[in-house]
Amino acid sequence: MPPKQSKADLAKKQKVVEDKTFGLKNKNKSKNVQKYVQSIQQNALPKPDPSKTAAKKKKEDEKAREKELNDLFKIAVTQPKVPVGVDPKSIVCEFFKVGQCTKGFKCKFSHDLNVQRKGEKIDIYSDKRDEETMEDWDQETLEKVVESKNKEYNQNKPTDIVCKYFLEAVEKKQYGWFWACPNGGKDCHYRHALPPGYVLKSQMKTLLEEEAEKMPIEEEIENQRAKVTTTTPMTTELFVQWKKKKMDEREAGLAAQRAERAKNDRMSGRELFLSDSSLFVDDAEAYEKYQREAEPDAY
Repeated sequence: MPPKQSKADLAKKQKVVEDKTFGLKNKNKSKNVQKYVQSIQQNALPKPDPSKTAAKKKKEDEKAREKELNDLFKIAVTQPKVPVGVDPKSIVCEFFKVGQCTKGFKCKFSHDLNVQRKGEKIDIYSDKRDEETMEDWDQETLEKVVESKNKEYNQNKPTDIVCKYFLEAVEKKQYGWFWACPNGGKDCHYRHALPPGYVLKSQMKTLLEEEAEKMPIEEEIENQRAKVTTTTPMTTELFVQWKKKKMDEREAGLAAQRAERAKNDRMSGRELFLSDSSLFVDDAEAYEKYQREAEPDAY
């Protein structure tokens, strides 16, 4: 490998080229003069190493190809949305996983791949859905499961009789997504659907217990009466006085309403007639009176 030339040697050779080409006319216009200058420069200045030039070009091509692939790959990688109340550092950066994150320590997501392994371990030998039964189901969930299973089991079934195994599984709270009918599985000829208005025996027992615990209305009234400390014995005279007082209060209220309506000219026809019947005249009498009053004016 040839020794590297110092900057001083390169400067000297460059000065030699400048001295030889000094004073040439049409240096920038004549092609012959330009060829002469190029030949002097090639002879004086060192030639570039072809292997280094090829290696440099290859390296530049690899960088350009890698940049193009990274730009295309970034379109496919998306960061997950952080749920409310969750620390972003508990989520591994998707770009870091593929070696494309350029934010470094400023990235709000974690660059620790062990974060995913620090969570709860998953048992690959059991399926959580196998453990799911109707123990924790409400009525709505039960109906949804039955409806979904009903589409699977009850296609072209000629009978409306409910399968006893299905009812038994529901009563014993063994019915779930993975429950299979002992009577042939999907080929069972009986319906696997709850009858309309069906109530589980366990629910019926609870309803009966609640009904039994309810207090009769008569007993509730007696208990409320027993809580009252200041009482007055009810007699016929007291009842008549109380009723008369209520009637007087009602009449007074109606009279006040009528007075208010009369004051605002909002009385009904019945109220006007009861207040002053002279305001109303029979239709036939009114016509005759009008005729008698109108006759003298005709002459």
